[in-house]
Amino acid sequence: MKTLVILVALVAGLSAMAIPKQKSGVFTVEMKSIPSLRAKLIKAGKWQKVLADLHTKASGSQPFIDYYDDFYLANVTTGTPPQTFTIVPDTGSSNYWIIDANKCTNQACQGYPDSGYTKHRFDSTKSSTFKNLGTPFSIQYGSGSCDGSLAVDVLSFAGLSYATQTFGLASSIADVFGYQPIDGIMGLGWPALAVDNVVPPIQNLLPTLDKPLFTVWLDRKVQMSTGGNGGLITYGALDTMNCDPTFNYVTLSSKTYWQFAVDSFSVGTYSIAKSQQVISDTGTSWLGGPQNGINDIVQATNAQYDDINQIYTVPCTQTGLPDIVFTIGGMKYNIPATEYVLDLGLGGGNCAITAFDFDFGGFGPQWILGDTFIRTYCNAYDVGGGRIGFSKAHHTSV
Repeated sequence: MKTLVILVALVAGLSAMAIPKQKSGVFTVEMKSIPSLRAKLIKAGKWQKVLADLHTKASGSQPFIDYYDDFYLANVTTGTPPQTFTIVPDTGSSNYWIIDANKCTNQACQGYPDSGYTKHRFDSTKSSTFKNLGTPFSIQYGSGSCDGSLAVDVLSFAGLSYATQTFGLASSIADVFGYQPIDGIMGLGWPALAVDNVVPPIQNLLPTLDKPLFTVWLDRKVQMSTGGNGGLITYGALDTMNCDPTFNYVTLSSKTYWQFAVDSFSVGTYSIAKSQQVISDTGTSWLGGPQNGINDIVQATNAQYDDINQIYTVPCTQTGLPDIVFTIGGMKYNIPATEYVLDLGLGGGNCAITAFDFDFGGFGPQWILGDTFIRTYCNAYDVGGGRIGFSKAHHTSV
């Protein structure tokens, strides 16, 4: 019997969630969550300094600022005996990396005091199963980067274990990661996206799963983050307790990111009535889109740009805001204002619009459907079928 595994994701929110009853072949792991770092730094008057650091120290990269608010994180272990780390389960990348305790010793590797989080770093000298490959690796993300060498050791989470996972042991990480409450990233993307041709963890674990897929459900955060459980990653099956039982699928257009086509985009009276390439990315908190699409959202909501915090805002009490609508496979997927308007404690009665403009360049995707979309619709990542499915997410709060 292959294994069905359910991994509880971490989210900035206190909403209750439904966890399937424990039974043979099903494993559930409940974890804590991390409050919104951006909200915390804004309240302390330190967010502007972080923005300045992002623009001056993340050389050559556009600062998406995508991990700061709705941190959906998970615990994993590496080594023998196991050492525990808090990572981002990221469908927008394919490598697993953590911080090297012996070589990554600057302040970013330890965690900046403003973050309120002390990093957990991997001590290879304390693992009897560790093997250093000595191959250099370097990964550049939309915001941040890391460098180090490749190694092999045991990777375990939620009752699953793979004895010889190749991973990155980071001897250097970008300053932006020093502000974030994470010890690394675990990519859930496709092998073609992996740096140095490393086999991603999900590919190694496929033979142990009931079905070659995983489902992501993210619960809704209604108020500014205070911490708490709020999501599930279900490995090996569809989550029919937290999601509608019927998933509607579209075939992937590229097996790098989880990339597919949308038929159209609209918000209020504004629309882009043409097919565009998008990706589903659990590692991005907000919606990323082309300038004209973001301009449509701004005009339809009458949002104002906050120059200090570099985000678009609307009054928190504003009503009648239109849905953001993506048509995928002929079906409309509406994102209501309750999902795309976020209270970050900005003051003045203002809330953030969780959308940002970006340019992948060339023939890359035009939109990133981050956690704002995934909270509204469960995403089923069908590795075996080369497709992605969507189902309405269930929430206990409104």
